[in-house]
Amino acid sequence: MKMKFSYICIAAFSIMVALTGCEKFLTNDHPTRIADNEWWTTEANAIGALGSIYAGVPDGSSGRNVMLTSGLSDEAVNRGDHIGKYDLYTRGLQNPTWDVAEWIWRDNYLDIRRANRFLENVDKCFMDSLLRDRMKYEARALRAYYHLECLLFFGRIPISTVSLTPEENKLKRNTVDEVYNFILTELNTCGEKLPKEYSNEEAWRISSGTCYALIVRMAMYFKKYDVAIDAAKKVISSGVYRLHRSTNATVNSYAELFTYTGELNKERIWYRRDGCGTAWTRFAPAGIGGETYLSPTNTVVDNFETKQGFTIRELGADSLLAYRINPNFKNNRDPRLTGAVLFPGQNFIDASYILKPFDPNPLNLDRIGQQKSTATGFWVRKYLDAKDRQAKSGTLDFMFIRYAEVLLSYAEALVESGDWQNPDVITHLNDIRNRAGMPPVAVARYNSQETLRTLIRRERQAELCFEGQRFFDIRRWGTVSTVMNGEVFGATDPATGIATKVQDRAYTARDYYWPIPEKEMLSNPNMEQNDDY
Repeated sequence: MKMKFSYICIAAFSIMVALTGCEKFLTNDHPTRIADNEWWTTEANAIGALGSIYAGVPDGSSGRNVMLTSGLSDEAVNRGDHIGKYDLYTRGLQNPTWDVAEWIWRDNYLDIRRANRFLENVDKCFMDSLLRDRMKYEARALRAYYHLECLLFFGRIPISTVSLTPEENKLKRNTVDEVYNFILTELNTCGEKLPKEYSNEEAWRISSGTCYALIVRMAMYFKKYDVAIDAAKKVISSGVYRLHRSTNATVNSYAELFTYTGELNKERIWYRRDGCGTAWTRFAPAGIGGETYLSPTNTVVDNFETKQGFTIRELGADSLLAYRINPNFKNNRDPRLTGAVLFPGQNFIDASYILKPFDPNPLNLDRIGQQKSTATGFWVRKYLDAKDRQAKSGTLDFMFIRYAEVLLSYAEALVESGDWQNPDVITHLNDIRNRAGMPPVAVARYNSQETLRTLIRRERQAELCFEGQRFFDIRRWGTVSTVMNGEVFGATDPATGIATKVQDRAYTARDYYWPIPEKEMLSNPNMEQNDDY
């Protein structure tokens, strides 16, 4: 019996991966009149079908907008409903019709279905058997990832390993443990079978290291520190990855990592091609032709240490105010600050162009609160490259998982498991700090589990800010109810010495997970809603 082709894109692979935005998951998946026995025949069709499964790999500034999830944490503020009503969440106003949750749920299960369809049919294709086997593991690993993303955002979710039509979709939610174990098993299996690395032209594919790095993320979230340690060791011992260091000794290696100059690096474990091509119209100052819809808070700016390794809160009231007014006071802050954030008084791109968010001149497009301008007085610096200024778009890749994250997670897992005196903790922290231009860990000060925990959490935000992990970090650390409640502040006005109040935030227990989308609740009679939605 012939089945109608459904939920697998028939567009050429090159077209598929070029499409961006959530809309692509609708426009490319309308059923066609092509029957399975006509489609699943050639290697080219198999490659195209696998390419469609990669469609959901997160972008940074477009499509899946991973960087915008920073605005759902304490490190940034979202503005601009046309790219998603992210700010509803920080005010406790999200509900089952919330567009962001609907996109993520829909897109992930669409890609899961594509993976299931691929695995059910690819054996029919006439193609190289070794390539087919590798592609099967890619599909399984991607399917596991999409389950993982839903697990972290929604909690209990249905495990889907068979392609279902909408009429057949009556799956119940599995337990968290069941989903965790399914993902762990799949990623471990695929990690053993997939290549350690690909040619540069195919380096975007999911690899063995990607599988183990995803296990690290999941295990850290669920406090399975032994699992995280084991997976991190596999990434480290693979010999494939290393922290990026510029060949130019005068260049900020960390800042270069997020530019075209540093784009081809050995630090990226998994990345989305062109994933930050829209950074100029998401983060850049309006006064230099950009648009700003994600603005850092003073929380993330205050987190950066001085070059002596002290927090600005440790320096006394006068110094604290000086650094609040001028975050890079006397050029004495962690160099990662200028690689990640733009702040008042800073030059950007053009030496004559100075950011003045507190200048009341109506011609100043960078005023705080101005349309398409910063909401806080700060701007995200990562992934802004002068090459994109003229066209306001580009092809800059987005690194979804970096080696630095694995090293930080490994060090944290050792500390949290009680093995805080393991020399690997200081070794890897010093590697990250050295690359950034920071001094080694002061072991006389950080000499206990508690003090090292504090340092590692600070390092994670300094290293990974705006890369999408803060949302999950504050949940697994149990600090979310504290940092996501109350007033949010931005830059300090030099004329008054007062920090700019941006908004009031409200967080309750129900906000730990996102609401199951209303459309899913209506279409699946066995679906249960998360508590208090």
